[in-house]
Amino acid sequence: MTPADLSLTVQHAVRRAVDDGALRVDVPPRVKVERARPGGTGEYASSVALSLARPAGRSALDVAGVLKERLQGAPGILAVDITGPGFLNFTLRRDAGGDLVRAIRTAGSAYGHGTALAGTVVRFGEVTESRAEVVIEVVLRLLRSQGADAGFGGGEGSERIHVRPAPYAPHLLGVDAARWSLLRAAPQDRALDGPPLLVQHERNSLFRVRYAHARVRRLLVNAAQLGFSPSYDTECGTDLHAPELLGVLDDHPLVLLAAARHRAPDRVARHLEATADALLAFQHTVLPLGDEKPSAAHRSRLALAEAAGTVLAGGLSLLGISAPDQI
Repeated sequence: MTPADLSLTVQHAVRRAVDDGALRVDVPPRVKVERARPGGTGEYASSVALSLARPAGRSALDVAGVLKERLQGAPGILAVDITGPGFLNFTLRRDAGGDLVRAIRTAGSAYGHGTALAGTVVRFGEVTESRAEVVIEVVLRLLRSQGADAGFGGGEGSERIHVRPAPYAPHLLGVDAARWSLLRAAPQDRALDGPPLLVQHERNSLFRVRYAHARVRRLLVNAAQLGFSPSYDTECGTDLHAPELLGVLDDHPLVLLAAARHRAPDRVARHLEATADALLAFQHTVLPLGDEKPSAAHRSRLALAEAAGTVLAGGLSLLGISAPDQI
């Protein structure tokens, strides 16, 4: 992990804390990291918590604690320590993302599922409005993915989700576009306009997400034709320089948990967009160019791309949307 990679990783942690509601500040356009000074620990340090403390209305130590929670275990980071009035100190690891890639490959489409909500019982009242039916169907899936006992129960005490009504029109748009139009916007917001979701263009968020998955499948086919397969090599992991992609993949379990807790499928859809964009920016590095021979770095990049495809497919499945191998 380079200093630039670490800076992006810390900035990403700030953004995640803001999105989670743990901090109320503007995300800085850049986070400064520098070599740890005498008295610090690890290789690098950042004073970002001190600069965010005043606008957040909290102590620098509190802000540092919030960020540390979101940085521990991040790809490329072995340890995070808080020193002095709120400096974040980082010890880096050589294997930048190997554990993460292996975890995704092991779990498959269940990556991000967990037991954080085990013991939680959630019951929704019956609904008849079409958008509410789609939203609650996905919320139930999200809750169950985190171990909750979720279903319909009706009666006093049952939950209701405030949903701005909109028609579910699979007969006009197809199932995938019809569901994305209802789920990509927050339930209380206006649904997306349907016809633009049928256009195969980068401005179409649904197309970008599904195309990114299809692109991964094509990369795997092309790599097989060149005689190599995905395998994350810890010795070349630091050469990947993919902090954005590793960051969004690392975020996936937290996004699913937050979406379940807040009854917000739109969080999953937005996260899939971020994953697709990061993958599409990275995918040009995966295959050898020209007369270049496949190397350990190419195998590792392919494994990382495969992991991104797995996350895209799993997230789309939770939303009830297909992940095609070809577009």
